[in-house]
Amino acid sequence: MKKSAALILSLIIILGVAVNAVAIDSLDDTAYYLINTVDNPTVASVGGEWTVIGLARCALDIDDTYFENYYANVQNYVKSKDGVLHSRKYTEYSRVIIALTAIGKNPEDVAGYNLVTPLLDYDKTIWQGINGSIWAIIALDSGNYGTQEIRDKYIARILECEKRNGGWSLSETEEIADADITAMALTALSKYQYRYDVKSAIERAINVLSAMQNENGGYSACNTKASESTAQVLTALSAIGISYKDTRFVKNGKTLVDNLYSFKQKDGSFSHTDETSIMATEQCFYALTAAKRFEENKTSLFDMSDVEKTNKLHSGLPGKNTDVEKTEIKFSGKTFSDVQGHENQKAIEELAKRGIINGMTENSFSPDNTMTRAEFAAITVRALGLSVKNLSVFNDVKPTDWYAEYVNTAYSYGLVKGISETEFNPDGTITLEQSSAMVCRAAILCGMENRLDNAAVRNILAEFTDYMTVSEWAKADVAFCFEKGILNKSAIEIKPHTAVKRCQIADMLYNLLKGAMLI
Repeated sequence: MKKSAALILSLIIILGVAVNAVAIDSLDDTAYYLINTVDNPTVASVGGEWTVIGLARCALDIDDTYFENYYANVQNYVKSKDGVLHSRKYTEYSRVIIALTAIGKNPEDVAGYNLVTPLLDYDKTIWQGINGSIWAIIALDSGNYGTQEIRDKYIARILECEKRNGGWSLSETEEIADADITAMALTALSKYQYRYDVKSAIERAINVLSAMQNENGGYSACNTKASESTAQVLTALSAIGISYKDTRFVKNGKTLVDNLYSFKQKDGSFSHTDETSIMATEQCFYALTAAKRFEENKTSLFDMSDVEKTNKLHSGLPGKNTDVEKTEIKFSGKTFSDVQGHENQKAIEELAKRGIINGMTENSFSPDNTMTRAEFAAITVRALGLSVKNLSVFNDVKPTDWYAEYVNTAYSYGLVKGISETEFNPDGTITLEQSSAMVCRAAILCGMENRLDNAAVRNILAEFTDYMTVSEWAKADVAFCFEKGILNKSAIEIKPHTAVKRCQIADMLYNLLKGAMLI
């Protein structure tokens, strides 16, 4: 019997499983407190996203109206900021992305703005320090946004910031690991434990966190025992698959959950140290939610793969052709040396990142070059996400030509026309009025309303000194493009018969996709 008892004890130590740990109580009272205290959540680091995330992931019966109100507030906020949540602090984007994903909304289309795009800019995101990388990974992984390439950059950044003895801290010069940042880093890396370098770093950090734990089962921040640090560690352990009952995190019989409950108040709130704190309540609530989800074998707190999407990826405008699809980012950070500071730089880069338009070389775009009819057909088909069709329409478009499928597809959808029934003239250059007509057809396919009466057409074109030179057949199309912001109104001349430049085409298609809610 003694040998058996000793063997069992040894197994418990080896496996790291504690017994007789207190269970996680119902979270209803804390949820009720948050709903009534944060009754109109909006974009905010306290009293905003963290409340929404916790409530969305706690599996309690929360009225959908609460989340819809938050989403409406986010849309209004994003509009008021012209899509720029912060010029340098990119954790603002990460926090909102996670919250929107948690409630089934699409952060890639909020009032016409893509909130994921800023996190694809590595250099700007890491300006904030390791916090930027940590929360960028968590946000991108929450809904599988962006590419693995950008995630790998953030992972590498986190790993290179590891302290000598394991763990992480907010300061690059500080050699002592911090419990909060170490826990957050573990949460960010949790999905990548299959990688040897990540797994090794996680194991070192676990040892560091175990050694840092106080005698009462909690953690301290700035030499003060506070609930938030404990909450972050509990969230991290749940993400990497370690129970709060693990013996490495039980001190004097006290677990992380025991410690958190010591901060709980009668009204369901939690205190930071002594007094009730919204921030502490939010963090303790979502940490306990994370632990509860782990116990119930559900996806982790920030893994939203189980969330039912209520607005799927850019379905575009209601009246669009069902074949039109949003084109995802393929090459994050794509740019060209000759578009830096160019007035159409953003449009060119956004299309290039999605593989819609290519450079003339790897590093050169040649923005002032003209564009052929075949090239235009190709980028328009790619811009609308249309599946290419294997047809044979024109005698001068041979099946072996690189553009054949694009021209035939564009023709089949009515985006382009031939110069005759049998000729397309693929190498012919496009004028501004010709490109306007083609983009107008694309807009109709995207579900945009293009009806302008004769008076409206005259009024729009009359703003330009050379409006009389626009061909009669193209006037309505050119007017439509100006009216919808597809063409830039800042010039005093239209120059309808001038060969359109590559930069202008990029700008027109970018503006079209924005207006059609496809970018």
